[in-house]
Amino acid sequence: MAVSNTLNQYDGIIKSCRTLFVSKMKDYGCAWRILRPPSLTDQIFIKAHRIRSIQCKGTQKIEDNVQNEFVGIINYSIMALIQLEKGFLDADDQDQEEIKSLYDEYAAKTKSLLEDKNHDYDEAWRAMRVSSIVDIILMKLLRVKQIENKDGKTLVSEGIDANYYDIILYSVFALILLEENEK
Repeated sequence: MAVSNTLNQYDGIIKSCRTLFVSKMKDYGCAWRILRPPSLTDQIFIKAHRIRSIQCKGTQKIEDNVQNEFVGIINYSIMALIQLEKGFLDADDQDQEEIKSLYDEYAAKTKSLLEDKNHDYDEAWRAMRVSSIVDIILMKLLRVKQIENKDGKTLVSEGIDANYYDIILYSVFALILLEENEK
């Protein structure tokens, strides 16, 4: 599979995620701006844990599909990156244009990281199982929680933001693999 196809797939997924993000912003404003970063980490954890639970049980009772959970993980991870940069508020952020611009900025940074990693790893993720991707997302979330519990201080490890970028990438990979498996 050519890297250019992966980049096109990335663009399509992010476009879909952004469309949902903007639609929800029209419904709710930026109410999520009151969330502290650990609250966003926990929200992402809940979504990833639900996917793993469905995978392990082989069944689900709530009809939201797994793909929607990965979209949620992507959007919440971008929200978390925004919160790391801007800090949380005590009220809704009224500057929705700035938020959309920040969304686009973080999506572009993630795409650049995708290009770099695909160069080095030769798209090895395409041989992964979606269940392994979910496990890695959960591991990265546990890492984020540990770093958050240490007030963001690490000795040698990458920071919280690097883990969120990886979580976005792994979620995109999972969505690509799920889409390709449906064909």
